[in-house]
Amino acid sequence: MLLRRMSPVLSGLHIPNRLAAHTSGSCPQTCVPWATSCLYSTDTRSSSSSSTSHRRWALTTTGALLGLGSIILYRSREQKLAQENRESASEFHTAPPPSSDLKASLLPSHHVYTLKEVQRHRTVEDGIWVTLGKEVFDITQFVDKHPGGDQILLAAGGSLEPFWAMYGFHNQNHVIEILSAYKIGELSLEQAAEPADLSDPYAQDPPRHPALKINSEKPFNAEPPAEMLTEAYITPSAFFFKRNHLPVPHIDPVSYRLEVGGQVGSPSLVLSLEDLKTRFSRHEVTATIQCAGNRRSEMNAVKPVKGLNWDIAAISNAKWAGARLRDVLVAAGYKEGVVGALHVQFEGLDRDLAGTSYGASIPYHVAMSSDHEVLLAYEMNGEELPLDHGFPLRVVVPGVVGARNVKWLGCILVSTEESQSHWQQNDYKGFSPSVDWDTVDFSTSPAIQELPVQSAITSPQPGTLVAEEDGTITVKGYAWSGGGREVVRVDVSLDGGSTWHVAKLTGEEQATGRAWAWKLWTLTAPLPAGRTELEIVCKAVDSSYNVQPDTVAPIWNLRGVLSNAWHRVHVTVTRDLSKN
Repeated sequence: MLLRRMSPVLSGLHIPNRLAAHTSGSCPQTCVPWATSCLYSTDTRSSSSSSTSHRRWALTTTGALLGLGSIILYRSREQKLAQENRESASEFHTAPPPSSDLKASLLPSHHVYTLKEVQRHRTVEDGIWVTLGKEVFDITQFVDKHPGGDQILLAAGGSLEPFWAMYGFHNQNHVIEILSAYKIGELSLEQAAEPADLSDPYAQDPPRHPALKINSEKPFNAEPPAEMLTEAYITPSAFFFKRNHLPVPHIDPVSYRLEVGGQVGSPSLVLSLEDLKTRFSRHEVTATIQCAGNRRSEMNAVKPVKGLNWDIAAISNAKWAGARLRDVLVAAGYKEGVVGALHVQFEGLDRDLAGTSYGASIPYHVAMSSDHEVLLAYEMNGEELPLDHGFPLRVVVPGVVGARNVKWLGCILVSTEESQSHWQQNDYKGFSPSVDWDTVDFSTSPAIQELPVQSAITSPQPGTLVAEEDGTITVKGYAWSGGGREVVRVDVSLDGGSTWHVAKLTGEEQATGRAWAWKLWTLTAPLPAGRTELEIVCKAVDSSYNVQPDTVAPIWNLRGVLSNAWHRVHVTVTRDLSKN
């Protein structure tokens, strides 16, 4: 494949030669050329989830109720457990006698299972298996007795840790004692060796949590169940939506080097991961990242578009930490107001088979502004970056579309022009509904940077049966706006927009103009009298009084980006006739 030479760089700047960072089993990365091949994923599949009023009730049950119910349950099951385990052993695997110590040493009767073996047990027929730490549990017999209803099935075939991080009341001794009774073995620390498929560039991709709804396998793109988004202000990294354009690179953090192109007469600044952690102050930012294609499925419903069929959960919120991009650029000899310095380009270490890397750019003034808080992040939610989220280093540009938040960062350039990568020049741009693939000219539209105001309903889910109960309904969702604009109000309608209620907003306090993180919102309101079918609608208003458009059709575009119309959910109310 022929590679296009990098466009002219800022007059007086030095173009770096070779990038010192190495990926596992690969050659040094060149930090100059770009290709314009278009990679659209076609391996898509959809899934849906639903919730009931029982689940909603269960999720709001207090820790005290859970604790009391769990103790009673544990005592009542303790005498029957050995017999149940013996009966289930023939169908699944031999289970040990109940143990009161979750961290008991490995018993001879315990099996050792690989992660792939655990992942195959996600149904009642195959057994519901979960892991906690290095231990494996068969909780098939417990599912119907779980105080939180069938929410526990989201963990089937995977780890309980991210759920327990979200629902902290599980971290109690009596809950651990209950779980220990279902232990069937240990998780293999050394996964069964399987020969790598050298013909498959995605063979080395990391494992992911089975609760994620997959939109494409290769490259991997997935979102969490929507109702999970509003269960915690900070999204656990395991459930943070995954957006990859290319295979996930495996990078040695010790040999990793970041190259920052210097000005003429000055060498490039080359930094190790340790340099970034020790030479520059650590800065922390809580920021929401949203994919440009979030809610694309609603545009697809109007008219087919090209792109992954994201539902409403291609958005997540995390605490990021790292060095400020501004500080690194200053160390490389740059300052605010450099004549001709218009853009800062980023190049990732994720590459296709032709050697083309993912790339993007942001305006120079954004990169150099202390108010914009652009990070070279090496931590996510207090831990090192996970592989899927850019280990060992990524860019986090608060308030800007996810496509500019380049992962696995290898090179930074200051230039007179935008990145010439495909994803900056021929993708992630908005167009009129009248433009189709025969008439589109990507050069006529600017690359998306800040995103418009957004909100969506996470609970109840579409098609849910809502029990009338006390005559009220509780609706939950998220709201966010790009550019640091704070969401100041969310309006919710239960009758398709005829009448409105104002939702209660929650979230961290943020500085004016730097509201990088979303707001979660809740509304509890009376059910409309006599209605059995509800159209629930939400719309958000930001600090600049931008508001979401009411319908999708007028903002439809051929790539299905910038989908932010009022979100609509249809549910059915079930009434208890015995009360009449």
